[in-house]
This record gives sequence, C-alpha cells and structure tokens, in this order.
Amino acid sequence: MLIMSELDNITAGEDTGERVSRNFIEQIIDKDLAEGVCDTVHTRFPPEPNGYLHIGHAKAILTNYLLAQQYGGKFNMRFDDTNPTKEDVEFVESIKADVQWLGADWEDRLFYASDYFGQMYEAAVKLIKKGRAYVSDLTAEQIKEYRGSFTEPGKEDPNSGRSVEENLKLFEEMKEGKYADGEKVLRARIDMTSPNINMRDPVIYRVAHMSHHNTGDAWCIYPMYDFAHPIEDAIEGITHSICTLEFEDHRPLYDWVVRELEYPHPPKQIEQAKMYLKNVVTGKRYIKKLVLDGKVDGWDDPRLVSIAALRRRGFTPQSIRRFVEMCGVSKAHSVADYAALEYCIREDLKVQAPRYMAILDPVKLVIDNYPEGQTELLPAVNNPENEGLGGREVPFGRELYIEREDFMEEPPKKYFRMFPGNEVRLMNAYFVTCTGCEKDEEGNVIVVHCTYDPASKGGNSPDGRKVKGTIHWVAVHTAIPAEIRLYENLIDEEKADEHGSIYDESGELYLNPNSLVVKHGYLEPVFAGAQAYERFQFVRQGFFCVDAKDSTPEHPVFNRIVSLKSSFVLPK
Repeated sequence: MLIMSELDNITAGEDTGERVSRNFIEQIIDKDLAEGVCDTVHTRFPPEPNGYLHIGHAKAILTNYLLAQQYGGKFNMRFDDTNPTKEDVEFVESIKADVQWLGADWEDRLFYASDYFGQMYEAAVKLIKKGRAYVSDLTAEQIKEYRGSFTEPGKEDPNSGRSVEENLKLFEEMKEGKYADGEKVLRARIDMTSPNINMRDPVIYRVAHMSHHNTGDAWCIYPMYDFAHPIEDAIEGITHSICTLEFEDHRPLYDWVVRELEYPHPPKQIEQAKMYLKNVVTGKRYIKKLVLDGKVDGWDDPRLVSIAALRRRGFTPQSIRRFVEMCGVSKAHSVADYAALEYCIREDLKVQAPRYMAILDPVKLVIDNYPEGQTELLPAVNNPENEGLGGREVPFGRELYIEREDFMEEPPKKYFRMFPGNEVRLMNAYFVTCTGCEKDEEGNVIVVHCTYDPASKGGNSPDGRKVKGTIHWVAVHTAIPAEIRLYENLIDEEKADEHGSIYDESGELYLNPNSLVVKHGYLEPVFAGAQAYERFQFVRQGFFCVDAKDSTPEHPVFNRIVSLKSSFVLPK
C-alpha cells in the first residue's frame, strides 16, 4: 500500500477553470515570488560524498531539479565535502553518474563546498570579530556535558569569555596546524539556555589533520555542516534550500548564520518529509556491512535500492520519476511499498519493451512427426501493444525447449498445458498433442514427446477447433544459453512484519535466503548481441535487463527487473 499525505497540498482555481494542486513548497515559492523576496528560483542537490545514493536521494534530486525547471530557474549540483574523514572520490563519481542518469542537468554548475573553504574561514573570522564566536579547549565529551539536555539548560563554556584578539590568534594557530585533532574547536556564541539544543553554542570548526580529496593538505581545520551549508547556499545564490524534516530543528541555526554574516539575499530553508520504503535497507552502514560480509555483490547489487543498484537491475529514470511523483511532496511522513515502485517500471516497460521467448527451467520437447533436420522461420510480433516495434522471424525445428512447469504427467484439474493426450498451442507455431515422456533413473522428466498438426501453422487450425493452453518455446538448434537471475526482496518480509522491524534483537538484518535464485536457461536467437542495460519482456516470465557488470557476449546474464503480475492498485 502506498500512503500519501495531502495535508500540505491545496487546490487553486485558475481562470481557465482548471484545478491545479500546489504542494506546500510551491505555495512558499509562489508567495516569495509574488512578494519580491526573490525574482527567480535557484535550487541545489548537496550530497556528502560518503556513500552511494539511494531511492530516497532520488526524491531530493528530482524535487530540486523539477522545481527549478517548473519556475524557469537554475539547479546546482554541489558536493558537501567538508568532512574528509568519510569522503572519497569513488563516491563523488558514483553520485555524478546517478544524478546524470536521473536526468537532472546541472549544466555548468558543478560545485564543491571545499572550494569555499577560504570564504568559510573568513566568515568564521567575521563572527569572531563581531564577538559571535570563540575558541574552546573543551573536549567533545565536555562539550556534550556542558550542553545540557532537553529538560536542563546548558552551562557556559569556561572559554567563552576570551577576548576577540585572543580568539583570532588561537583560530589562526588552529589553521596553522599548531594543535592536535580535538584539542581546540571554534564555537558560535548564541545561547546556552536556548530550548533548541542546536543553538547552545554549536561547534562550527574543528581540527582534523587529514588530506582532503579536493584540497589535499591545504587545510587542517574544517567547518561543521551546520555552519558550512548556509554559507554554501548563500554564495551560490540559492533561493530555496530544500532538505528533509530532521533539519527542521537546525533551521534557527541556518537562519542565524546567514543573518550574522549579513548576506544581502539570504536563502530560505524548507523541510519536507523523507520517502520511506517498507522492508527495505537504505542505511549506509548496513549496506556497507552487507558488502563487506559478501552478502551482496557490491553497492550496486540489484537487490539493493541504491540508485546504482536500481539502474543495474533495469529500472528506468522515467519509472523512478513517476514513483517520486506518486509519493508526492509533504510534511507528513509516508511509507511506500516496493510494489509501488514495481508498478511504475511495469507501466514504463509494458509498451516499450520487446517481448521475446526465453526458457528459464528447460526440458526438451521432441515433435516426433516433424521432419528431422528441417528448420523453418515463423513470424512473430515483437509487442502486441506497440506496432512500432515491428516483428521478427523465429527459428522452429523438431527439438524445442519448453518450461518444465508446462508439462505434468498427472495434472490437477484446470491444468491446460502439456500432459499425455492433451493438445496445446505452441506460441506463433503449431498445435501439438502430448504423447508421453522419458525419465532418468531418479524419475525426473528429461524429454517430452508430442506430435504436431501441420495444418495449424501460425497457431490456428483450419477446422476451427480450440485449445485452452498456449506455451512458449525456444528451438534447441539456435538456442542461446544464458544465466538468468531472479530477485526477491533482500529482507525476509514475513519475519520483518512479524517483528515490526527489518532488524533482529542483535541489530542484524532478517535476510531472505531466496533473495537471489540463479537459473541457466535458453533464449531465442534474437537476443544475440543484446547490450548492457537493454530491457526485454520474457514472454510469460517478466521484464529483464542485461546485467551491465557481469554479462558478456560469450556468457550473457539477465536480471529480472520485475515479474509480470502485481497486486498493487493505484490509490484513488
């Protein structure tokens, strides 16, 4: 079930008589433009390069980009790389690839927070000169102790009375590398009794003797996020700084920074709810552990919901955009089922993906009365819902592969596929009547036998008789062997629902042992030369994508994106 809140959305009438829903962010922007607070809209996506992006980040990317597009404004891409302890060039490159793939075009506006380190340092100096910042000798533990709690006010830092001259000197020495990591910090002087703990003289600069991926060893002091972020927004001319609800309590500090630094056109922070998926792993530390423990095949494992993983599995940017739009913009938290995301990719692919035949669990079918050595090409439509995809000719012969589940020696009632004495249709080919089967020593069926009606070519009989079952097939002599990966949720949903969490008491994930099933099947020859990320519908099986990581021309690998059927229903 997809839960979407409309509490923060209103419907406004226009002269045309149309009714247009405006979410709360659009309402704020409309008001700011009308009142002259700003004359354009400038947004940004500012990830920290400390991991791979996931589906929740897709909402942030698209929300910011589409708002800029909607208002004829600009969209910036910015790396919030102010913490060298966690950041890496690998993550920078992966994030750029993800944003580009989603279609969010930053044009020539790719920025790094680290490019502004000089301006941030000068901003800190300005605060010191105004008496609004001071150097502290307290340790991290002492600062936490002095900060107080939600019920008790904080205590003044013993160093808060230092003179402007002393603070300037100490801060300069911090910059010159005279102090060890953690030995001194720069704090904003605000209010240790504030009911908002974030305003109790927060740390805005710390010492960290580490190389930075962008600035190298030029700096040994680095700004804290809450100080750096509003400065970055102000420098870039961001008008609306859209973030998630956990930053709502940080907004007073954001506003304090841009006000104290006297920016002429201060940006406005707006918070929206995160997008949550039920029974899905998004936490970076849990994904990292899965990767290190070998439970998944890297950050782009198709069972994950990192953007790289969704791309590798075969999702399209259009399907993710549709999903984000379905979830909507709100201040109320919502939870979406993965089934809603699957619905979006089905809707995107059902018309545009060609439908070819593939056998995932093969058993040989021999047509005993078909001429040995004969091959014919039978016409087939590539997608009945899209004439523009044209058609193809499918090789047919005496020996075929069919799905093992399409034959039963002793079938239950209402089983209309192959069993001794029953007639079925081979898709796009002929009527065939099952005559029996061969088994190995263990009693497993290894060959099914049948006869065909030559007059039924094309799948219809001249005498007008009907058959209830139609099965697909692949000719043995032209079949392409392939590895086919069937994915389910990485999380054991039954256990997660039972315990109300995807984690057990020890903090370990409830993993689904069947999250990946590998099949070795056969494809019709039209699949030859299929390229990475190319998407198809396997007839009766689902939608599949060529794996971009492991597939080769000699050993093709296909990922199941999604099955054909779903119980998901669009909310009314």
